[in-house]
Amino acid sequence: MTATRVVVTAETIGWARTAGQAATGYAASVIGCDAEAGIERELSPSETPDGRPGLAMLFFGFSRDGLQKAVVNRVAQCVLTCATTACFNGLTGDPGRSIKVGGQLRYFGDGWQISKLLGGKRYWRVPTMDGEFLCEESFDTVKGVGGGNFLILGESQAAALAAAEAGVAAIRKLPGVILPFPGGVVRSGSKVGSKYQALKASTNEAYCPTLRGAVKSALPEGVNAVYELVFDGLDLATVERATWEGILAATRCPGVRGITAGNYGGKLGPHHVHLHKLIDAFQ
Repeated sequence: MTATRVVVTAETIGWARTAGQAATGYAASVIGCDAEAGIERELSPSETPDGRPGLAMLFFGFSRDGLQKAVVNRVAQCVLTCATTACFNGLTGDPGRSIKVGGQLRYFGDGWQISKLLGGKRYWRVPTMDGEFLCEESFDTVKGVGGGNFLILGESQAAALAAAEAGVAAIRKLPGVILPFPGGVVRSGSKVGSKYQALKASTNEAYCPTLRGAVKSALPEGVNAVYELVFDGLDLATVERATWEGILAATRCPGVRGITAGNYGGKLGPHHVHLHKLIDAFQ
């Protein structure tokens, strides 16, 4: 997938969070959303371009054009509109593969916008009713890796959810990775395709405990709930590390009967993360 990092700053970390939460909403899966997105981490004033508190967000899309459209729309509706914010490119990416963000949003200034070239980067100042919105013209992109995942098989819903929350907490400590689903946890694990032709994906009935006995179940005896963790990273090494750290944290919780993953016949993408090989790689 194509990925970019967007840095948002504001007068307070509270307003930066408000912008970040809004901009990354409804971005769980590209199956039904324009992008997969999430807050990567919060940033101290010493880590931001304008010396204010802020946060970093990661956005992933199937194509550069699609990603540009999603990021421009989300920054326009959720960051430009949010009190006191400014917006900056957050990574150094592939040469010649940037997307225009401020270069698109400048038109909102209706001719009153001003551009400045600082350190080889162009910024746009768009007047707003509380002052001005500052946004970098272009944002770099890289080829990221989406769809990292593993399944937690638990004795009960409570046990599986506690393990999932532990896995999410461990993965969120890592740079360059996001968990785009609500709370980082997926209850609606899916398979490719459906009996209904219009659907690209549908419930993975082999892992639904209420269907045990009615379908060919993949659930071992004693497993009564399954949660999936799905995560996107800026490179394969990050996704591999996230997989390992998440599994390690989850399996330290009581009531976990097993760990597996959705491999979709090996056709989800070019990168394959083999769970058993991670043990040799990281132990």
